[in-house]
Amino acid sequence: MADNPWLSIDTATLPAERARELRQAWERFVVEGDVGAIRMPIAHSWQRSHAAGVDPSASRVAPVITDGEEASARWDVHPLAAVAPLIRSCLGPVAEASEHLIVVSDASGLLLWVEGRPRTRLDAADAMNFTEGAAWGERDAGTNAVGTALVVDHAVQVFAAEHFNEVVQQWTCAAAPVHDPDTDTQLGVIDLTGRMGTVHPHSLACAMATAQAVEAHLRIAMIERDNRLRSQHADRLAAGGRRALVTPTGRVIAGDADGWTGAARLILPPGGGELVLPSGVPAFAEPVGRDGAFVVRPRDVGHAAARCPVLKLCMLGRDRADVTLDGRPVHLGRRQAEMLALLTTHRDGMATEQLAADLYGDAGQPVTVRVQMHRLRKVLGRYIDTDPYRLAVDVESDVARIAGLLARGAVREAAEAYGGPLLPHSEAPGVVREREELDRWLRQAVMTAEDDDALWAWVQSPSGNDDLPAWKRLLGRLAFEDPRRSLAAAHLGTLRHLYN
Repeated sequence: MADNPWLSIDTATLPAERARELRQAWERFVVEGDVGAIRMPIAHSWQRSHAAGVDPSASRVAPVITDGEEASARWDVHPLAAVAPLIRSCLGPVAEASEHLIVVSDASGLLLWVEGRPRTRLDAADAMNFTEGAAWGERDAGTNAVGTALVVDHAVQVFAAEHFNEVVQQWTCAAAPVHDPDTDTQLGVIDLTGRMGTVHPHSLACAMATAQAVEAHLRIAMIERDNRLRSQHADRLAAGGRRALVTPTGRVIAGDADGWTGAARLILPPGGGELVLPSGVPAFAEPVGRDGAFVVRPRDVGHAAARCPVLKLCMLGRDRADVTLDGRPVHLGRRQAEMLALLTTHRDGMATEQLAADLYGDAGQPVTVRVQMHRLRKVLGRYIDTDPYRLAVDVESDVARIAGLLARGAVREAAEAYGGPLLPHSEAPGVVREREELDRWLRQAVMTAEDDDALWAWVQSPSGNDDLPAWKRLLGRLAFEDPRRSLAAAHLGTLRHLYN
């Protein structure tokens, strides 16, 4: 047996002999709960699997929770899909020579990509549901390299009866977790899986080396993104005063040489807004561009004349926007609210002709926009610049908050905070475009999030209440004893009747 606790076997041990020893140890654990001389990572995993209620003798393991089409769609947008050629170049020759499968899962253990000889793929799928869309986390499938590597956050090899479930014990696998260099969170695992007789210590080394190569590639890509952000927003940083450039994930990448923010990573309000930095400095985070970055600058709370006011907008689910400027209510007409909605999504400004088209369509005339802008400036005064038209205030809006939550992957929070469509009865082409884009983004996120509460929040919203596919998906996911199930069934019946 190997001295390395993460390795199943060394080159001096006969696989068949080791498999018999492991089978005897597994039977003792199943009957008596005794882990005996089993290496620590496997012993702990057996205990976790038992506590989770995994059946060691079940004839089927690893439930398929998404079909092949949905698993493929998830793989297409997963960060590791972009490095699939690198994974293939690292592991392809080894996998081909040893008849192993190359496998990538997400951070939950859901298999997203399985590549290898067709016969091996078919055997693995038939024997143990080892296929795209199957859940191979420890709680779903018991001890296995994919699920165990995720739990312990370490590369591990699992051989024969080290697998908790009996139907997997004819196989061997080695997996290594891959981390996002930006957030240090798990992205998933890279795994090599083959029949039991193909076990070799090098499988673990190959998986680890590939994971390290992938992380290095992702780190270089992150550095290149950071450099692009610094270049794109250099003018904003040079505008005067303290200004820090912050990535969508909260990393401070420029403007903090003296440490005035108090931390290398900041927790920013979704969509931007007021905050107090770890250093204790009151500040405002302004979204810049469409890349999700922020410029953070201090707010001079002691000098009102020098301080940039905050315009707060609530425009979701209401035709007349709820607007305050530094806490003072501002009453706007419908067209003025539409103009503000457009200006908040174009923080770099809009030309008169562009604003005319977004407000009135092809028939829009610049002179009409100038009249409406004159009326808006009477209300907001000097806080609207001209040529181009641009808001010269710090802005917080419910639209930006929802977009910020979705950009962070906080789908449930976004669905629960969503108040309804943007200015729902507005027919201004630009508002309609922004409204539909936000609705589509939220719906797509909800439908693919595997989160019952997010789905429930969506169908309770004005945009989702008549969404027949969403109600069908919710009904199919809710447990039989869930009290929401009866309402979902009743509402689904009503919608089917209406649509038919």
